[in-house]
Amino acid sequence: MYHRICQQVMSITVVLAAFVLSTALAFAQTSKLEGVIKARDGQKLTVDTADAEIIVLVTDKTKIGQDVGAVRSKEMPLTSLIPGLPIRVEGTYDEGKQFVAKTIRFKGSDLQQAKAIQAGVAETKKQTSQNQAELERQNAELKAQNEALKEQQAKIEANKAAIAANSARFGQLNDWYIIDELTILFANGKADVDPMYKEQLLALAEKAKTVKGHKIEIKGYASSRGSKAANQKLSEQRARNVTQILTQDAHVPLTDMITPAAMGESRQIGEEANTPQGEAQNRRVRVRILQNKGVAGTE
Repeated sequence: MYHRICQQVMSITVVLAAFVLSTALAFAQTSKLEGVIKARDGQKLTVDTADAEIIVLVTDKTKIGQDVGAVRSKEMPLTSLIPGLPIRVEGTYDEGKQFVAKTIRFKGSDLQQAKAIQAGVAETKKQTSQNQAELERQNAELKAQNEALKEQQAKIEANKAAIAANSARFGQLNDWYIIDELTILFANGKADVDPMYKEQLLALAEKAKTVKGHKIEIKGYASSRGSKAANQKLSEQRARNVTQILTQDAHVPLTDMITPAAMGESRQIGEEANTPQGEAQNRRVRVRILQNKGVAGTE
C-alpha cells in the first residue's frame, strides 16, 4: 500500500515538473512581431501590430539597430525609438506575459519619415499653443471691452436718467434739453443784479461745465409798467448785466452762450401781472443751461 502511494506521488511530481518545464520553454521561446510604435514611456514601448497593441519592454540587453544594406545593422540609441516608427522585434514573453525585446530593427528611411512626422506634430502643437494663447488674449481683450462697454452703457443710462429728471422739472425745447435754470429778480426800473444772486450764478456756471454740448441761455424781461420802449431797453440792460457776471466772474466763454435776448414786457407771467406782486415776478432775467439733443447721452 505504501509503495503504491509513493508511486502515485512520484507520478504527480513528474507530471508537474513536465508542465513547469513546458511552460518555461514556452515563455523562453523566441517570438517575432512587427508593428508601429504608438508611444514610448521610458523603456516601455506600445506597439500597434496587425492584431493588437502589445507592450514591449526594452532592457539594457536589447540590441537596437538600423538596417544597413541587406544583412548588416548599425547600433542605435533608445531615443531613436520614436512614435510612428515601424519596427521588427524579436524577444520572449516573461512570466508576467510581457514581451521582452532581444533585438529591435528598423529601416533608416522609416526613421526619417517618423522624425518628419514628429517634427510636423511638434510644429502643429506649437502653432496650436500659440493660437490658443492668442485666442485667450483676444478673449481677455474682448472681456475688457465688454466690461468697458457695460460701464459706458451705465453712464449713458445714468445721463439719460438725469436728463429725463431735469426735463421733467424744466421741460425741453425743440433742439435742446433744459438741464437747469435760475430766475433773477430786479427792483422796479432797475437793472443792477442783487449781490445775493452772484453766488447762484457762479454755481450754475460750474454745473454747466459738467454738461456735454451745453449752452447758457440768458433772457431779460420787464413788467408791463411804463412804455414798451423803456421796458425793452431795461430788459436788455438786465440781460447784459447778468452776462457780464458770467463772463467776468465765472469766466464763461462767449462761445458757450446763446446771444442774450431782451424780451421787454412780452411773456408776462402770473395770473395778476398788473398787481405789485405780478410786476415783481416779471422784472426778471431767466438763465438756463441747455444741452444739445444731438450729443445728449453720448458720455
